[in-house]
Amino acid sequence: MSRFRQSTLVSLLIVVTAGTAAAQQPHELKVVATGAELKQVSKQFAFSEGPAVNKEGDIYFTDQPNDKIWKYDTKGKLTLFMDKTGRSNGLYFDLKGNLISCADEKDELWSISPNKKITVLLSNFEGKRLNGPNDLWVDPKGGIYFTDPFYPRDYWDRKEPEIPGQKVYYLPRGKKQPLIVEDSIVKPNGIVGTPDGKYLYVADIQADKTYRYKIDAHGALTDRELFAPQGSDGMTLDNEGNVYLTGNGVTVYDVNGHKLGNIPVPSHWTGNVCFGGTERNILFITASESIYTLQMNVRGIE
Repeated sequence: MSRFRQSTLVSLLIVVTAGTAAAQQPHELKVVATGAELKQVSKQFAFSEGPAVNKEGDIYFTDQPNDKIWKYDTKGKLTLFMDKTGRSNGLYFDLKGNLISCADEKDELWSISPNKKITVLLSNFEGKRLNGPNDLWVDPKGGIYFTDPFYPRDYWDRKEPEIPGQKVYYLPRGKKQPLIVEDSIVKPNGIVGTPDGKYLYVADIQADKTYRYKIDAHGALTDRELFAPQGSDGMTLDNEGNVYLTGNGVTVYDVNGHKLGNIPVPSHWTGNVCFGGTERNILFITASESIYTLQMNVRGIE
């Protein structure tokens, strides 16, 4: 998940790749419903990000520069859920229906209840301020994996990171401090796991690679393999095991890492993606100033 200021490297990547999928239309992908077209729901945001789906199929997402969380319900209604969100970026619902947030105003993890009660789950790592929690995934045990890249913010009172390197952490359920589970990625960003808790996908947005890991019984990551030669801002999975990566539109890979195709999105940057709706067959895309939906042949599993 992203940042509303892209690095020079990512900006260059957009310029280089912007035209590669222009000829392909969404309905040409087998995962997209026959005849389906991308629908722009709204274009009122500074930078839309972090979509997460609840049990009913409603989608919550952030507008980080404006410090807001919005709700897009299963009937297509868009409403403001929360203002003053700690500059929430990535979101994910936990097992109890609380919205877990990467609140990077003070580099924390928050739990936001349905009635908007805030609980700070994590505020530091070994007494040092985190770089800026960015994206997260909650495993079947209730533990939280999150990426912690360093994207300087205008609203921070510091200019340099307190922790060397940019890492992936795991916060076991009920614990006060996380474990470092990956420290060799240049700049981790998008992250998602399989619903059985066996595999985790992590994108290195700066190195332009996405990796797949096995998750052991204690939450550690093993057997890293290169899944796709593409980085990603945010990502999601469908019920066929396909992986959806973002940045230049939405690029879909099958479970073996073979590229199925690209869904072009007419915005300068596609930040994130998830499935929503009562049947989980609506692809919801956050793309800078806009949000989009697309009817799918597959279903989401988050």
